[in-house]
Amino acid sequence: MPGPVKNLPIGEILIEQGFINKQQLEDALAAQKKSSGKMLGDVMLEMGLVSESQLAQALSIRLKVPFVDLSSIKVDTNAVSKISEEVAREKCVFAFQYKNNRLFVATNDPVNFYIFEDLKVQTGMEIIPQISTKTQIEAAIGKFYSSQAMDSTMNELENEAGSGDISEDLEKAESEGRVDNAPIVKLVNMMVETAFRNQVTDIHIEAFKDRTRIRFRMDGELVEQDMKIPPSFHNSIITRIKILGGMNIAERRIPLDGRFGTRIDGVNLDMRVSTIPCVYGEKCVIRLLSTADDKTRKITDLGMTDYNYEMFKQIIRCPNGVMLVTGPTGSGKSTTLYATLGELSQPNVNIVTVEDPVEKKIDGVNQCQINAKAGMTFAAALRSILRQDPDIIMVGEIRDGETADIAIRAAITGHFVLSTLHTNDAATTITRLVDMGVAPYMVASSLVGIIAQRLVKLLCKSCKETYTLTDPNDLKLMNKKEPVQICKPHQGGCKACRGTGYAGRTAIHEIIVVTPDLKELISKDATAEEIGELARKNGTLLLRDNVTQMVLAGRTSIDELVKATYSV
Repeated sequence: MPGPVKNLPIGEILIEQGFINKQQLEDALAAQKKSSGKMLGDVMLEMGLVSESQLAQALSIRLKVPFVDLSSIKVDTNAVSKISEEVAREKCVFAFQYKNNRLFVATNDPVNFYIFEDLKVQTGMEIIPQISTKTQIEAAIGKFYSSQAMDSTMNELENEAGSGDISEDLEKAESEGRVDNAPIVKLVNMMVETAFRNQVTDIHIEAFKDRTRIRFRMDGELVEQDMKIPPSFHNSIITRIKILGGMNIAERRIPLDGRFGTRIDGVNLDMRVSTIPCVYGEKCVIRLLSTADDKTRKITDLGMTDYNYEMFKQIIRCPNGVMLVTGPTGSGKSTTLYATLGELSQPNVNIVTVEDPVEKKIDGVNQCQINAKAGMTFAAALRSILRQDPDIIMVGEIRDGETADIAIRAAITGHFVLSTLHTNDAATTITRLVDMGVAPYMVASSLVGIIAQRLVKLLCKSCKETYTLTDPNDLKLMNKKEPVQICKPHQGGCKACRGTGYAGRTAIHEIIVVTPDLKELISKDATAEEIGELARKNGTLLLRDNVTQMVLAGRTSIDELVKATYSV
């Protein structure tokens, strides 16, 4: 058995592998001396010098223990069941393969032989440890144990349905708080946990004549889940969710809203709930929002090209003015705004936001929640904020002429204002503000930049297929006359992309920097077409230009180009 990790020259291996340089190692060793007994690897992880995967690979080389990538291997579910979920979570281990009485176990601590001795006693098998990252092990535990638990919960539901138990009894028991182990409670918990682990943004629970349908929105698409829930349990599921969301369980005739929080795999999760009465029962949608635990992403992580990033930097350098992020619902506007605030947030700057609701809590930023019933509207909050000595103001959304007018006046009086607006492209945003009642000269003098954006799905790197595009209509969309080689999703996908052909999404942007000649044009009450034409001359790349570059680079498909930018 190898010696303790602290005696290993892990830093030298990381240098040999090209993961860090000598200066970074010296900085990490200095930081380790100041920390109270932390291992060097943990210190380097905290400093952001290496990734978990790089550290695990270095340990694998030094200890001669194989490295296993749990995200890409085929897991044997029989092996998983040899270790209980409680033990797997407590010891941070995951059994993924079982051969000839040998159990292959992923661990992030391969030199802790006490763990393997305990597992040997518990399972009666020879334990073969392999190195993986803590994140991968926790994700695998969440995914595989929850799918097994979901199956057993569904079996319990079917048994209860068969035994003639009615949902009203369950509802009564739930409302009295007596049923932590009731199948309905377990089912709702499992649903939320499974959704979180699959990076789902919304859960849809819908009632039909002969079934309750569960759908998850993944990468912008709704995917139906294989859950056969008897329709008699629909009301119980909705009641359980209403209890969690602090909503009125007796009211089923009108739409209701609520919210609740939970903690899954060490991450705090905030959920918004909305119900609406339908023909066969209430439809419920749960929106999953990650909280402050999930660090605010940087603009450069959101898919902005270097060319667009340079234009973006020109906008945020302005000491005052209005910057608008536009696009339809679910196009990532809020994420871009939060990333912008992350870039602007400094100890010497006072940032105040007005949001409905506050989706992500940012350290060092004063965030105000709208409460229309109490009179805290966007317009009222904005007026008060101007008396709070702000440098930067973020307004969640400009919904009416009054809010638009105050935001523009705030910019003219020396503040930098960030906000969002629902328009299809950057040029239309200007005419929309004028339509809202803001005078063209006011728009011209206050506006410094507009970012229009969409989200497009990325092709799965493991299974995408290359082909030659010959359709003249599609070629015209891409401004091409000759056939071109591009990629498309593989029919049926693969394991890595869950059979969809796509893996993840990225944002595409269209940025207008409001230059003096553009200001002059806006003040003359120009049309969106005239503004768009001048912006293109000034260097603005259209959404279609950006997504065309991605299609030609094989990152996304022609279908995504049409979906993101097609207009009649």
